[in-house]
Amino acid sequence: MFDGSDPIDLPPEERRARLRLARSARVGPVTFHEALAHFGSARAACASLPTVPDSLIEREERALADLGGRFLVFGDPQYPTTLAALPDAPPVLSMLGDPALLGRPTLAIVGAREASLAGRQFAAGLASALGASGFVIASGLARGIDAAAHEAALGTGTVAVLACGVDKVYPPQNGHLQEAIASRGLILSEVTLGAPPVARAFPRRNRIVSGLSAGIVVIEAAARSGSLITAQRAAEQGREVFVVPGSPMDPRYAGSNSLIRDGAILVRDTNDILSVLGRPATDRQRVEKTTRISDDTDTARVMQALGAVPTAVDELVRRCQVSAAFVAEVLMALELEGRLERHRGNRVSLM
Repeated sequence: MFDGSDPIDLPPEERRARLRLARSARVGPVTFHEALAHFGSARAACASLPTVPDSLIEREERALADLGGRFLVFGDPQYPTTLAALPDAPPVLSMLGDPALLGRPTLAIVGAREASLAGRQFAAGLASALGASGFVIASGLARGIDAAAHEAALGTGTVAVLACGVDKVYPPQNGHLQEAIASRGLILSEVTLGAPPVARAFPRRNRIVSGLSAGIVVIEAAARSGSLITAQRAAEQGREVFVVPGSPMDPRYAGSNSLIRDGAILVRDTNDILSVLGRPATDRQRVEKTTRISDDTDTARVMQALGAVPTAVDELVRRCQVSAAFVAEVLMALELEGRLERHRGNRVSLM
């Protein structure tokens, strides 16, 4: 998440150049970041590469503004640091709704589109309880589990990431929910306005859902499902993967149970998640925690064990002889302050 310090805005010329570069043909997220690293700035890259004309950016920007939205560009103060740390971080996101939600701790809940009634009810109960505990709930606005989680978290904060333009309604049956999230939560999309949902856009959307989040909860994932792809990306991004188990006779849980077999954290209720991640602190608690950090022996031990070299979270727990929940709380506080970077394999380092 972005921290509460005084962020530095991108110069307007560089911000516009990043929009042009990101919207150019054959420039995906990885190429975008490689171009920034090679040329030193998007302005220099645009001077050397064929990019879209400024008029096209202005047209899309006006159309987005007419919807009540705006662009979030890589490097903007509100761009979440958890997402920015990814090697394929989206260069540009279209936003509708409340961008302040990007500054809060987030958990993703994903699962089957053709979910059972019990699965949808469990997703709704979990999203409601986690929202009450301080987490924003992120998902992909699909039918079934995603929709149940979003709807239950409308009152506490939810972020929907689309695989189509933010001006498109998909799936059609979630139209009212999408409208409610745009009004009371936040809708994000990496693709241009007017872009329809195509198959290749869904895995790219899923990496954003997990990239925004401290962890991902999987409910009713079949053997071959998009939820498994999201869980895999979450693990690669160093996020916690939580899974609700199910009957081995139910094919809707074949993928879920395989994730647990491979080391994901089994979830029976909210406490199984909070025991790992801790409960998000309020703004006042974060200030108090930062103030007393040097006087807290256990916290100081965790801080001393951290460094520039990525360290496994399990190793921190073992070395510092404190609970996993306590380590998760310290790491969450550091991440919210913009001082922690997460790596693959559930490893972390100080920034």
